[in-house]
Amino acid sequence: MSREKIDGQLFSYTGPAFHYINEEERHFFAKEPAQFRVNLIGCGMIGMEHMRVATRVGRSAIHGVFDLNERSVKVAKEEFAKITDEDFKVYKTLEAACNDPEVDGILICTPNFTHLDVLKVAIKSGKHIFMEKPMATKLEDAYEITKMAKEYGAVLQIGLQYRYKSIYSEAIHEVLERKAVGEVKMINIMEHRIPFLDKVNQWNKFSKFSGGTLVEKCCHYFDLMNLFAQSRPVRVYANGSQSTNFRDFEFKGEKSDILDSAFVTVEYENGVRAGFNLCMFAPMFHEELLVCGDEGRVKAAEIEDFSENARLRTEMEVFCGQNRPSKTSQPSYPKLIEASGHNGATWFEHIAFADQMAGKQTNSATVEEGFWSVVVGCAAEESVKTGKIVEVAELLKSKGIDL
Repeated sequence: MSREKIDGQLFSYTGPAFHYINEEERHFFAKEPAQFRVNLIGCGMIGMEHMRVATRVGRSAIHGVFDLNERSVKVAKEEFAKITDEDFKVYKTLEAACNDPEVDGILICTPNFTHLDVLKVAIKSGKHIFMEKPMATKLEDAYEITKMAKEYGAVLQIGLQYRYKSIYSEAIHEVLERKAVGEVKMINIMEHRIPFLDKVNQWNKFSKFSGGTLVEKCCHYFDLMNLFAQSRPVRVYANGSQSTNFRDFEFKGEKSDILDSAFVTVEYENGVRAGFNLCMFAPMFHEELLVCGDEGRVKAAEIEDFSENARLRTEMEVFCGQNRPSKTSQPSYPKLIEASGHNGATWFEHIAFADQMAGKQTNSATVEEGFWSVVVGCAAEESVKTGKIVEVAELLKSKGIDL
């Protein structure tokens, strides 16, 4: 049985007072052996997050890794040694990593523009697959993936994990299950944050590799919009610019071209209207969701800034006026879970992947939901470029997509 290390120290689920107890004698805090073994494709920042979280959750053990970048593999090996004492296996080819008979699942964590090509190899294995967001950078590629998924007999989960953040998980419960706001009419989401971080070869600074900011980063929020609207988008209007970030940045002779701010408006088939406000040069991380219905309003916010002043990190408000009781709360997970990545969302994303491999149904993002999050992002990017309202049906038709 593998043992987990945190900050170089063996982490005991029994606490230091119980170190004298042998593994086989432990019952209450015993850590079950992993049910599944998975291979990691892509050892960058997100790949490392998935490696850590999979190990800590314990349902799936990292069996091996594949990455074309030697330095990324070296760093992955160092990180792996910090969290487990299992052997670290490195594959020489993508095909070998995907087709190892000892492996149950594959985690695709490569740069956005490579997803389709990697999936074409991975899907031949018949194994369960988790693929990071956005599922593709182009509508044509996203549509091809949806067609591949329809014929696939195993799990194919998309990494839109924001629906597992504590504030959004609670908001989903209030709006879609408890019907606290009645019939949804309006949705507003805001993200104010620091600029994009560095990635290998700086691929996230260029729209041709990332899909553009409104696809790369904002597909999370468009997935939430689509989820709360419970409908498909029909038209999108957006305006934005590269006003501050990376304006003078060049890599290998090419200038960065990604948006750092935008406003996006989406209209849905059922009449719901949604708005998104993005700023990527704010000195903080601030997300906020507002869902208004004909019987109430839900507000959920998550804030992390760099000041020393104490403030609420999360907050959710359900205000229903005279319809039913209103309330405020501070949704959160235990510290160990929240430290795992995306304030705990990645933790529950991995539980969902393991549950699906075990044959259970989950509320994780499907390929179809991943497709529609990319549709809104691509439509928004197109609207920014042209300055015009984008009719989704016309956009899909222009790409040869017939739904």
